[in-house]
Amino acid sequence: GNGQRPRRSSALGSGFVISEDGYVVTNNHVIEGADEILIEFFPGEGQPLIELPAKVIGTDPKTDIALLKVEAAQPLKFVSFGDSDKSRVGDWVIAMGNPLGQGFSVSAGIVSARNRALSGSYDDYIQTDAAINRGNSGGPLFNMDGAVIGVNTAILSPNGGSIGIGFSMASNVVTRVVGQLREFGETRRGWLGVKIQDVTPDIAEAMGLKGNDGALVNSVQEGPAKLGGMLDGDVIVSFAGKPVTDTRSLVRRVANSPVGETVRVVVMREGKTVTLKVKLGRREEARSEEHTSELQSQVPSRM
Repeated sequence: GNGQRPRRSSALGSGFVISEDGYVVTNNHVIEGADEILIEFFPGEGQPLIELPAKVIGTDPKTDIALLKVEAAQPLKFVSFGDSDKSRVGDWVIAMGNPLGQGFSVSAGIVSARNRALSGSYDDYIQTDAAINRGNSGGPLFNMDGAVIGVNTAILSPNGGSIGIGFSMASNVVTRVVGQLREFGETRRGWLGVKIQDVTPDIAEAMGLKGNDGALVNSVQEGPAKLGGMLDGDVIVSFAGKPVTDTRSLVRRVANSPVGETVRVVVMREGKTVTLKVKLGRREEARSEEHTSELQSQVPSRM
């Protein structure tokens, strides 16, 4: 050949240490397809950078989270997760990271909105106006107590720069994913095996329901719900002892339930309530064509 060397490309992103033995959280898209991952640590002002190789413990493309591990000579300083459900619109937050490869930086802002869904079934984003630029991806979003309430993930931007709309995957989603990656090296989400849709006023009237709560079962596939006796046309009104208001919250609750757990599911069927016992399967083992209609809320959600 003409002396062409293999091209090396390097992605830049941010991450944060969550335990003194070297577990590190970042975005999956920061490390996806990487041959080697090197993490730079900023020990403090005036001290030399430390660079350590990291290995991938597990990844979850659905929430764009990756869990890495480094081996350090001494215990590492780490940050703790806070409860993202307690954060309110208007609360001050601080985003940290390595924007545009410029080195460590901090930006501040407020929580602009909560419970934003961008694309998938498991999204629960905190929207913030703290500047999040490329390279901040995977960095932590702190509340004023210094606890991590989000992982800075997405930026809505016409030109790649920050326009004051940043998204951070809520810590209560992240801790669950990280816990599973740490324990199993993969995610294990609960699965019912049904297609559902929101109960519209028309559907409620046609079925003689009081109000629009619940989730209408369009079709029951081969899977846990079918084994538990669920039928097409059932309206799920309660799952694991809690009322069901709409499909999106139900999809998330099912996903967050332990695989193999037997759950009480109450459905309305022909004007009466019926209690079913369903042993949840594993979402990731369900057939892959079931992922197609997760994006549009008008289309029945599958779980």
